[in-house]
Amino acid sequence: MKRLFKFFLGLLPRPILIRLSYIVRPIFAFTLRGDRYTDPIDGRSFKSFLPYGYETQRANVLSPSTLSLERHRLLWLYLKGSTNFFTAPLKVLHFAPEQAFYKRFRTMDNLDYVTTDLESPLADVMADICNLPFEDNSFDVILCNHVLEHIPDDKKAMQELYRILKPGGMGVFQIPQDLNREFTFEDDSITDKKERARIFGQYDHVRVYGRDYFKKLEAVGFKVNAINYSEKLTAEQVDKYRLADGELLPVCYK
Repeated sequence: MKRLFKFFLGLLPRPILIRLSYIVRPIFAFTLRGDRYTDPIDGRSFKSFLPYGYETQRANVLSPSTLSLERHRLLWLYLKGSTNFFTAPLKVLHFAPEQAFYKRFRTMDNLDYVTTDLESPLADVMADICNLPFEDNSFDVILCNHVLEHIPDDKKAMQELYRILKPGGMGVFQIPQDLNREFTFEDDSITDKKERARIFGQYDHVRVYGRDYFKKLEAVGFKVNAINYSEKLTAEQVDKYRLADGELLPVCYK
């Protein structure tokens, strides 16, 4: 039954899936209310979070209220605790905007907020990350998270991100990263979706990044800080917010 449910969900267009999430989300948030875990994005607490994953599920990671995952909550805590993102006047470009952030960032008075994607209905500008329609040095902040692992020519995409970031600007470019790997692994000959999911972690990923990811960003010009933000938190907070302990935030500057 679970596989059949996933199959039918896979037939639905993304805009319909987004609308469905707005209907289902309040139901999950109500039934799971409690005080064991907290989503820092909206401050709501629950007795448990939801499982998440298509090929293999991770338990207790998807927030019932914002639909955030570990990486979203980590980014939120970093932006809140270590940057002026919520107070300074900033021109922001957000790739493939996540539902957990989209409405919140859109309504922030200090942000000149622009979204972009190749196909997302939430995008203001439909664009290819390898050929962006923005002028050089256009944005103070660029958020591009869990995108580069989908892009065959990720070096070209990184070069474009560098080109459009203002001098002194900040980019956060999260990716799924295997810190046990020294080097990134990719193989263009692997085209079968099941095999890609097995090797790269998801059917539409084209590589699995290793510890050399930060050097790849530096090679196109970025100054990179690999920030282990969970080190600033207690073990109790890491668990309460359902973070991936030890995940590194790639915070890049031009």
